[in-house]
Amino acid sequence: MTRTVPHIKVPADVERVVARLVAAGYEAYVVGGCVRDALRGVDPHDWDITTNATPEEIQKVFRRSLYLNHFGTVVVRSGEHDVEVTTYRIEADYADHRHPTSVAFTDSLHEDLSRRDFTMNAMAWRPAADGRAGELVDPFGGQRDLEARVIRAVGEPRERFREDALRMLRAVRFATVLDFRIDSGTADAIRESAPLAKTLSGERVQQEMVKILGAPMPSIAFRMLDDLGLLEALIPELAIAKTVPQDKAVAEDVFEHSIVTCDATPANDLVLRLAGLLHDIGKPATFADGHFHQHEFVGEAMAREILRRWRFDKETIVQVTHLIRNHMFWYQTEWTGSAVRRFVRKVGLENIPALFALRRADNIGSGARSPRMYALESLWERVQEEIRSASAFSLRDLAVNGNDVMTALGIPPGPLVGRVLNELFERVTDDPALNKREALLELAREISRRD
Repeated sequence: MTRTVPHIKVPADVERVVARLVAAGYEAYVVGGCVRDALRGVDPHDWDITTNATPEEIQKVFRRSLYLNHFGTVVVRSGEHDVEVTTYRIEADYADHRHPTSVAFTDSLHEDLSRRDFTMNAMAWRPAADGRAGELVDPFGGQRDLEARVIRAVGEPRERFREDALRMLRAVRFATVLDFRIDSGTADAIRESAPLAKTLSGERVQQEMVKILGAPMPSIAFRMLDDLGLLEALIPELAIAKTVPQDKAVAEDVFEHSIVTCDATPANDLVLRLAGLLHDIGKPATFADGHFHQHEFVGEAMAREILRRWRFDKETIVQVTHLIRNHMFWYQTEWTGSAVRRFVRKVGLENIPALFALRRADNIGSGARSPRMYALESLWERVQEEIRSASAFSLRDLAVNGNDVMTALGIPPGPLVGRVLNELFERVTDDPALNKREALLELAREISRRD
């Protein structure tokens, strides 16, 4: 089926590549997600081109090009941009539900579009040229589904998911991010095929999870994952949380509390989104007599395992698990200044804003009745007071360092230096006024004589 759609504006660099291929006697279209987004009125991030020219023929047309794969994609330099041009292709024999064991080129655009995941991604557009109107090629009703806000698999959905199990997770991601619904036949096929998601690599799951967590309300996706059977396959630790009751005003179980907490974290902060989602992941394993004793420590270890499974980088894992381990702090207005300083010292001054943001989200996920959280505000102000008074929150903040101690005591590097510095830090935590060079060196001499 072809339609004339006059409002897709293709960037000049991309249009030039299409025009040169057509002038050389080949077919050429922009294809896939860029067509979908353009029809939605959204500027595409990337523009991909498909053609019946083979990689070798593409490279003959474009001197400034590179072909370093076996999937028919040539990178063409046009103006200041790199444009990917891919030969029409068909794929077969997805032995691992991820990668085709064979790829064959075809001269049929219809065959190329038929291998794609969803109808809204199986459209191609030929820009206007030589007085002709632009042409939309839409053999599977993608424009219709786009207007109806429906995610529908191309052809037989079970075949699409057997070919690549990631497509099931992509369906959930698209439905969440675009605020679409998944077609009932496609959803049924996902339920039947959900166990295949266990074969997915951590890297691919991570990429989709990051996009889901960037949505305004990730909870939509996680409820959908649960309904489709994908939650058990991808995050069994969270799936089991549905069986654990939680006495919260807005959530009857740990699963609901976790995803509502995730919603309440900032959408542009991946660390906080992950921490919100996983902050209570240790509760099912520690549930006894209505309590979750030390669930934050169990949760820290479980979250580390999940994030490693999804191949997150070390720094992200460290930050998320640190927040989970410390999210159960309990502030009372009776805290002394020393207690406030020890809290900051334990958590790390740089982590205080994120930890407070997680606690606010946790409170919202628990059904906090007031938009203001007075205890948090009080603690925040006391932390600011300590910062303004230049309190020492780490060994780096001491007015002396290891070299100063070694010179003053006439000792070589060794355990004694560390012991002295740690005791000086304890003394300064109790009494910030001691954090002066001469006072600390005198204390160091006393500690050395005592030892």
